[in-house]
Amino acid sequence: MSNPLASWQFWAILSATFAALTAIFAKVGIETINSDFATFIRTIVILFALGGILLATGQWQSPGSISGRSYLFLVLSGLATGASWICYFRALKVGDAARVAPIDKLSVVLVALFGVAFLGEHLSMPNWFGIAFIATGAILVAYKG
Repeated sequence: MSNPLASWQFWAILSATFAALTAIFAKVGIETINSDFATFIRTIVILFALGGILLATGQWQSPGSISGRSYLFLVLSGLATGASWICYFRALKVGDAARVAPIDKLSVVLVALFGVAFLGEHLSMPNWFGIAFIATGAILVAYKG
């Protein structure tokens, strides 16, 4: 029997669970403060938590061992993450979590499209149907009718 901790599916389900909790906790947490300041607090918590995990598990790497290309794309990824969080928290500040989160999850559709366009990834017909269903589902869940 295989180890579930080595499975990408296990970690993806945990990611989805924590993302759902993020929306709920954030919606309550930003009730009385500015959404950008809330994002700042969240970022500090993540920085310290991840630093502790790296040190505790011995996964810390020497910054000099990382290539310039990796740094460039990790910086770009960090900027995109920051922009995403700022937009997400602003959306949560003014909208319902149950409607904001599905629209945010259209990122799944965009990742698939960007993966094909920029990374040369290939998707089968069932994959494309799944992408269409995700997009349709996100829009239907977010619809206020």
